[in-house]
Amino acid sequence: QVQLVESGGGLVQAGDSLRLSCAASGRTFSDWVMGWFRQAPGKEREFVASIDWSGTSTYYADSVKGRLTISRDNAKKTVYLQMNSLKPEDTAVYYCAARGPFTTSWNYWGQGTQVTVSS
Repeated sequence: QVQLVESGGGLVQAGDSLRLSCAASGRTFSDWVMGWFRQAPGKEREFVASIDWSGTSTYYADSVKGRLTISRDNAKKTVYLQMNSLKPEDTAVYYCAARGPFTTSWNYWGQGTQVTVSS
């Protein structure tokens, strides 16, 4: 079992930066692929970014490439999402997720953290 707890959300202005954190507990954190998703009001949850166990392979949604950066610290069992040049359309609840290295299903989810970007 893996428990995920996000933090770092808040209200910022367009162009500002924010860093989200996701602290994991339970089974071996370094085995898991970690990801960030988001859900805006009235929209479906969408993929934002993911990172493999070693931190060397990362993937991003086209809408966030060049502005958001995912990273992880396996010693701290934490994954981060650095968000720069934020836009109002980045407003959403951001969720941390985990899956095994050989599956495509995201098995574990955090409770989410709200990010609001004002124009």
